[in-house]
Amino acid sequence: MTSRNRRTGLRAALALGSAVAALAATGPAWSQTSAYSAVDPFIGTGPDGHTYPGATVPFGMVQLSPDTWIGDFHHSYAHAAGYRYDDKTIQGFSHTHFSGAGHSDLGDMLVMPIAGDVKLEPGDEAQPGSGYRSRFSHDTEKAEPGYYAVTLSDYGVRAELTATPRAGLHRYTFPAGKAAHLLLDLRQSIYNYPGKTLWSRIRIRADGTITGFRETRGWAPGRQLYFAMRFSAPLAGHELYDRETPIDYKGFKTPGDSPADTQAVEGRGLVGVFDFGALSGPLTVKVAISSVSEAGAVANLDAEAPGFDFDKARSEARAAWEHALAAVDIQAPAPMRKTLYTSLYHALMAPSLSMDVDGRYRGPDNEVHQAKGFDFVSTFSLWDTYRAEQPLMTLIEPEGRTADVVNSLVMSQQESPFGMLPIWQFQGIEGWCMIGYHAVPEIADAYLKGIRGFDADKALDAMVATATYAPYGHLGDYMKLGYVPVDNDGEAASKTVEYAFDDWTIARMAKAMGREEVARTFEARAQNWRKVFDPKVGFVRPRLADGSFRAAFDPAQAGAESGFTEGNSWQYSWYEPQDIGGLIHELGGDGKLVGKLDAMFEAKVDLKQYANVEDMAGMIGQYVHGNEPSHHLAYLYAYAGQPWRTQERLKQIVDSQYRPTPDGLVGNDDLGQMSAWMIFTALGFYPVAPASNEYVIGRPFVERASLALPNGKRFTVTTEGLSDAHPYVGRVILNGRPLTRSFIRHDEIMAGGELRFVMQATPNKTWATGAGERPFSMTAY
Repeated sequence: MTSRNRRTGLRAALALGSAVAALAATGPAWSQTSAYSAVDPFIGTGPDGHTYPGATVPFGMVQLSPDTWIGDFHHSYAHAAGYRYDDKTIQGFSHTHFSGAGHSDLGDMLVMPIAGDVKLEPGDEAQPGSGYRSRFSHDTEKAEPGYYAVTLSDYGVRAELTATPRAGLHRYTFPAGKAAHLLLDLRQSIYNYPGKTLWSRIRIRADGTITGFRETRGWAPGRQLYFAMRFSAPLAGHELYDRETPIDYKGFKTPGDSPADTQAVEGRGLVGVFDFGALSGPLTVKVAISSVSEAGAVANLDAEAPGFDFDKARSEARAAWEHALAAVDIQAPAPMRKTLYTSLYHALMAPSLSMDVDGRYRGPDNEVHQAKGFDFVSTFSLWDTYRAEQPLMTLIEPEGRTADVVNSLVMSQQESPFGMLPIWQFQGIEGWCMIGYHAVPEIADAYLKGIRGFDADKALDAMVATATYAPYGHLGDYMKLGYVPVDNDGEAASKTVEYAFDDWTIARMAKAMGREEVARTFEARAQNWRKVFDPKVGFVRPRLADGSFRAAFDPAQAGAESGFTEGNSWQYSWYEPQDIGGLIHELGGDGKLVGKLDAMFEAKVDLKQYANVEDMAGMIGQYVHGNEPSHHLAYLYAYAGQPWRTQERLKQIVDSQYRPTPDGLVGNDDLGQMSAWMIFTALGFYPVAPASNEYVIGRPFVERASLALPNGKRFTVTTEGLSDAHPYVGRVILNGRPLTRSFIRHDEIMAGGELRFVMQATPNKTWATGAGERPFSMTAY
């Protein structure tokens, strides 16, 4: 991050010290641990969360973490983050990972310390000793933000990991008297398959630096990643192998009679073994990465890890996390506090830095570009993060951070061969996963909140260019018919409603900028959700090109050719957050909306029917908390004038879907979106419609929380009488005055002050019930 995005370390340390001192003086005993100590990186590493426990810094380019199993992508979903808590062996430690993704890649530059004899294949986890992998015990593991440690029991090696933004540092303590080796395996990749590595290189430079690269054909096609590696101990020997077989064309022989003689190797099956003999102390290994070049990786290494002081790097990583986590001061019972600070930790990982120290980065055209005046970031899981994760950043991160996000999105559009904003991009390369064009609401939300530091006209032009690129996602049909026909698109209904929301955010930004023609065009498109809503059945349903709805409609149908994306009509019929008033009219009134929401939450569901549908997890009836289309649904009762029903549902969701354990996330964390939902909900409000500048009020789950706002002010949420016996909101008070509406505005939060909830045992059925007290809707209530 550039200096404009960070307070000084002294100020951060002072702020953290003051917060701890204040809690010690006035807070209950369960609030006295630091925010840093409350984080548990193992939360979500169980069956469904897809998080990793390894070392990274906030928004860091390196995510150095153990991989317990890497294999064929057809069987890799459970290991999308490389690590799974119930595994018994570690295959190695690689330098790049996604946190909570529902699809995967990465696992770059896997290394494994070995004591004694070296095996070149990972082996079978069910057969100890069959390869270089090692058994381990959770009893020897330690994970905290910026640090991970474990003992590899088959080798007796203590492994420790920490990170800087662009480098990973390893410290390995080998058993006395045993030969120490480090294996580098460039064949291994999360979601692997034969032929995924298109080309790779390892070379040993004259000064002992190991450099290389690999290009892979994975989720992001043609992705190149370079590395530079140095050791704290001199090499006693090395072996460089190309294990690919068969090779039809080998070229001519390079110098060296054996793997121990050659200084460089290129190919598609590379393994390097670096020998150190018997060491008298720990071996420190430092590895920097670059998407630009080997020289870029060397420069990153020189800039961020000039020496081999592992403890210093660990201390700096801790300080970075302490500063980032101090943005929210939470007082709550220990289990909730652990859940929330771990959620905040997960929300602060992406989009991640994706440029070298000199500002160069690789863009979606696979060319090298220069960032001027901003940090280029990538890892954009936009279908997920526009909903709550990025809106949260506008409240707790400096404005420069959001400006970096917007500038990176806009530059990506300008560099894209398709002239489009990112859809699902990482390390600068587009992966084309999911639907919609959800970079658009992230930009609009930032602009409408008054965040600057980017060219608004270029940003709006990029938004319009993306929303009118006909070849993408049947946008040509959408622009012609007002909806995506299901004739040739198995996700047509989902695309239509998501496009319509994105269009509304374009209209909002255009109107605020005075670009009225653009605003009128996209405001009209924002009503296209009506084209796929059938009032006769009360559901969004797939529609054919001839204008008729597809026959044999079942709102519970999900999966291929259902017309819906990772869901069904029960989840998607509510996806018009810009116009819930219009939905209420289509359904026939407030009571109809409430009744339909209740029917969704209380439906009797045979989970077997969704066994083969990706990411339909955490089901409460037909509500699916494990996937994003459901995330706003509990808040919709407030739009019908029954906010106490929202309060009931939120309690039901929080109690059943989150817990501070490895299996504590019911679905993929999706680069922080599941976590951001929990943070907002615990605070008592949620951004149902990003770019509306409103947050719908739910109910709090904390005794007190204070946000350190980007403008230097503080906004504090307090509660009175919060307990399981008092789950309902009786009154809401903003800065000493009663708040009679079920939403709070962004500028009210940014002004600083206090939002106070008075809780009670029974619902208050008179609060925020009137039409004028409900959240924004295009159509009046």
